[in-house]
Amino acid sequence: MKKINIRRSYRRFKTDYLTLNNVVIFVAFIIAGNWILGSLTMMQRNFSLQKDLDNKSQQLIVAQLDTENAKLEQRYYQTDEYKELAVRQQLGLGTPGESVLILPPNTPSVIAAANAATTETTTKVVPISNFGQWMNFLFGTDNKNISS
Repeated sequence: MKKINIRRSYRRFKTDYLTLNNVVIFVAFIIAGNWILGSLTMMQRNFSLQKDLDNKSQQLIVAQLDTENAKLEQRYYQTDEYKELAVRQQLGLGTPGESVLILPPNTPSVIAAANAATTETTTKVVPISNFGQWMNFLFGTDNKNISS
């Protein structure tokens, strides 16, 4: 009995599903799937190659800017202005007609006044909440008026 059911099932499968049209459609789906997969992998490869190309072009631009900057620095170091500034800074020399001003050492009161001037009172900034920032953005008002 089981053998007959198996034969009937096989014959039914063969006549209903294993037709020439179904086989052609199945092969067409396999070809289309392979084509889609190939296209996606090629797009991914092209994307990664384009990203590498962009990175290399950015590196080239940076290298060109660095070389231009080095050339400009080299030209600046050859100017008389730079030479004069270097001599003034390193040797302490001056141009004719300049005189040196020697200041007395600072007294403790002057040092204390300078320290007091540098240590300014800082105001504490209260961070604005996210809601307050949105209110400022949307309505253009101060969030203190809204939240209070």
